[in-house]
Amino acid sequence: MGEDSLAAGMAIRREVMGDAYVDRAERNTSDFNQPFQDLVGEYCWGWLWTRDELPRRTRSLICIAMLAVLNRPNELKGHVRGALRNGCSEEEIREVLLHATVYGGVPCGSDSFRIVREALGEIAAEGGA
Repeated sequence: MGEDSLAAGMAIRREVMGDAYVDRAERNTSDFNQPFQDLVGEYCWGWLWTRDELPRRTRSLICIAMLAVLNRPNELKGHVRGALRNGCSEEEIREVLLHATVYGGVPCGSDSFRIVREALGEIAAEGGA
């Protein structure tokens, strides 16, 4: 791991999440949270997302399911955009949310459907993912 992994991770992060999302994260970086941003870039994106064993579409759908069950609305909204950019359909996202509802509970599903509906509306208003 190191600079190569961080650079690869940041490139994939931009491809999946979009420049606006990553630029916003970078603008909100301080001396305090820089190590966290490096960890996310190097390990989440540079180590995990560069692996070839799962396609990005699958990784995106897994993220949506986990973030829904963990009740992480901000990350869920971001990963909806990423899933669309990775070629997932709204129907696939809906099916993942239904799956998360059964295994994570109705309150999880209720919140997640609301959050994803908001995200889809925002994305549509911007002209797409």
